[in-house]
Amino acid sequence: MTDHATPHDNPSFSQSIPGHVRGFSGARPENSTVKKYWTGLSAAVIDQIAGNWNATKQAYAATRSQAYFSAEFLQGRALLNNLTNLGLVDDAKAVAAQHGFDLTDVLEAEHDAALGNGGLGRLAACFLDSAVTLEYPLTGYGLLYRYGLFRQEFVGGFQKEHPDAWKESFYPFIVRRGTQQRVVTFDDMSVRAVPYDMPITGYGTKNVGTLRLWDAKPMHEFDYDAFNSQRFSDAILEREAVHDLTRVLYPNDTTFAGKVLRVRQQYFFVSASLQEMIDNYIAHHGEDLSGFHKYNSIQLNDTHPVIAIPELMRLLMDSHGMGWEDAWEVTTKTFAYTNHTVLEEALERWDVAIFKQLFWRIWEIVVEIDRRYRIDMEARGIGPEEAHHFSPVHDGQVHMAWIACYGSYSVNGVAAMHTEILKRDTLRYWYELYPDHFNNKTNGVTPRRWLRMCNPRLSALLDRLMGSDAWVTDLPRLEELAHFAADDAVMGELAEIKAANKRDFAAWISQHQGIEVDPDSIFDTQIKRLHEYKRQLLNALYILDLYFRIKDDGERDLPKRTFIFGAKAAPGYVRAKGIIKLINSIAELVNNDPEVSKYLTVVFVENYNVSPAEQIIPASDVSEQISLAGKEASGTSNMKFMMNGALTLGTMDGANVEIVDAVGEDNAYVFGAREEELPELRASYNPYAAYKSVPGLKRALDALVDGTLDDASSGAFHDIRGSLLDGQGGTPDVYYVLGDFADYRATRDRMARDYVTDPLAWARKCWINICSSGRFSSDRTINDYATEVWKLERTPIEGE
Repeated sequence: MTDHATPHDNPSFSQSIPGHVRGFSGARPENSTVKKYWTGLSAAVIDQIAGNWNATKQAYAATRSQAYFSAEFLQGRALLNNLTNLGLVDDAKAVAAQHGFDLTDVLEAEHDAALGNGGLGRLAACFLDSAVTLEYPLTGYGLLYRYGLFRQEFVGGFQKEHPDAWKESFYPFIVRRGTQQRVVTFDDMSVRAVPYDMPITGYGTKNVGTLRLWDAKPMHEFDYDAFNSQRFSDAILEREAVHDLTRVLYPNDTTFAGKVLRVRQQYFFVSASLQEMIDNYIAHHGEDLSGFHKYNSIQLNDTHPVIAIPELMRLLMDSHGMGWEDAWEVTTKTFAYTNHTVLEEALERWDVAIFKQLFWRIWEIVVEIDRRYRIDMEARGIGPEEAHHFSPVHDGQVHMAWIACYGSYSVNGVAAMHTEILKRDTLRYWYELYPDHFNNKTNGVTPRRWLRMCNPRLSALLDRLMGSDAWVTDLPRLEELAHFAADDAVMGELAEIKAANKRDFAAWISQHQGIEVDPDSIFDTQIKRLHEYKRQLLNALYILDLYFRIKDDGERDLPKRTFIFGAKAAPGYVRAKGIIKLINSIAELVNNDPEVSKYLTVVFVENYNVSPAEQIIPASDVSEQISLAGKEASGTSNMKFMMNGALTLGTMDGANVEIVDAVGEDNAYVFGAREEELPELRASYNPYAAYKSVPGLKRALDALVDGTLDDASSGAFHDIRGSLLDGQGGTPDVYYVLGDFADYRATRDRMARDYVTDPLAWARKCWINICSSGRFSSDRTINDYATEVWKLERTPIEGE
């Protein structure tokens, strides 16, 4: 990849690398281990940006700035991303080669930072990248998880969770700020919040943003007196309880203790963050906090950080002497709320007992918010039953989404369709109360990581055709290249780039999992969190159908296909884990069949996270975006695939709607019931009728229980089949898997035929997708937030 001039060009970078490597390895660079070389090279990057990082913090602290509160930030590996943004890839490659290292091998030594899980965390990471690239004063705030979610292993096809010990060794990209600690107080204990900062470099700017992550430490590290008194367990009891706060992302909340821990986590990081923000305001603007909202806005990324609303009220009133009305005025002008689900049952709510146990004062404030809300609604003429349903506290629970809607000045969805469903259904009550608060901010992804960095071959082609790298910070400019779709030579180059990326993935998956795939096959990919509404099950049933069509029906006129999955299921989500086992069992069946394996290969990438995605996405031909219409808020993997020239096979759901609008239906493969059609379809829907009448469906479903597939006597496959046909105590086939199967099968078959029938026409469709991806850059999303919601001004620094 060619690096173009950036404001960070500095000849001292190359010269500094050997010294940093020697410092960490205790040996000459050429005698260092790969891991130590990675550490030294990473430290050299930190050294390179340190001055600009400090200058950026100072500039942001003095102006109106934005805080982004999120339970997760799925950053991915940091070294290559920073080298790319700073324009230092070629320098690092050259110096590493002088010391006998291949930079690719050095980069592989980095472990993904386990700070997030799925789309929510990756969106937050993209937003940080875009904000600093656009020079908007934004700081991310979250938790420094020791183990993150979990490291996934497949044992007998079942998901097994292990601790993801990602930061057991030194990680240069997180810098401890021990002098800036805060104390967070619960009713049963006090905790030190120690901040660690991760630098966020921008592309083509001197600005360096910050992700501040809080780690939980006990007030006293060790009870020496208890230990000396032979009370060994007592000596470490509180210490371990404190460390639990930042041990894992999303502790299993199927128990009351798990729910308590989740609420502790949420309160811990928002309280520490708010204390810091208030202290910074006082340092620059004085003790009068009535103007706090004029210099600070806080975006709540889903409901996880909503407890910040009553906590800011507590701090303003109890610590700084404001009255309720003045504090509420400031609070409601400070917070903006992003909703990420259309499912009311998925909106976060907590038992009242948890609040009473952890922080009685916060409970009192929530009760007062509820009391005043009810008076407010009565004055507006809202009926008591309706007002009660949307009250912050009712039926023994605290409803976080309702607090967010009542206590924020902005409420947004994350795709045009999602926002309309919120206004019409999920949050209709609040939209009718505060229509001017509602707005849409379609999600986006950063083109730096998801094209520039992960697909250097395509990036180089775009640079050459445009004559510059201007598209990297202005993605809509790719439209200027759309006319090359008619250039057969360029389309040939595009096809070869995809073929080379597929060869790379084939080598990668062989090395990591020992699975051999044919790079000349269609790479058909579904990578996302494992959830029933995302319908990995629909994909699995189609593959089973293909298996029987080849095995029993003798179909042979079929293109060769590789089906790629990547997903983790929440540890307590039993059915989702059963679907993982099902896909792995289908993979075993297909891959080991001497006839079927000539046509099909199934790959489930173990421990899917950002780094595998960077291998998979540039290599994929087809992007499976098959959620039931109306259930996916946005989706962002669809944007990453589009940007890299994979065609969307999907329902009209989430951001798929806007992707199809951008590229035209001729350049995507759309199937399935539309959201507006589903109520009528549901009224007469009979899953058994589909099971009996849709070609191929009966034998695919029967294969789950007739011995074709083995679930190790766990009952998982009977449960899955029963959920589709009988409902297992609820409505059968809640996500309309069988209802959409026939159209899915026909559309997917047509897609495969198109791929092999006219490769040049396929390449043109891919090119149109690439050149139409501009509106899905997170730069556009952040610019919309900054100008329409946050009211920020760009704040470039002078730098070193």
